[in-house]
Amino acid sequence: MKKSYVYILKCADDSYYTGVTSNLENRVFQHSEGFFKNSYTSKRRPLVLVFYAEFTDINLAIETEKKIKKWSRAKKEALINEEYDSLINLAKKKFSIQF
Repeated sequence: MKKSYVYILKCADDSYYTGVTSNLENRVFQHSEGFFKNSYTSKRRPLVLVFYAEFTDINLAIETEKKIKKWSRAKKEALINEEYDSLINLAKKKFSIQF
């Protein structure tokens, strides 16, 4: 069974990058070395791997990556800090009430 990983890198500019790969060690190395010169992370090094999750289904990994990319910074940080109970509340949208 081939494994896939969803990962989050914290960049030097304090932003987060979320990706998916089948070889986590190699992919983090590529990011850290600026292997792809025009990529988001290339100009934001050094990088720190702050989260990863392992999957046995690549389709589920890709779906999860797409969801995380849409999350707010607060929700990503709750995931990184293993504050799983907070995730549901951070998913709620705030609506302005007008009278």
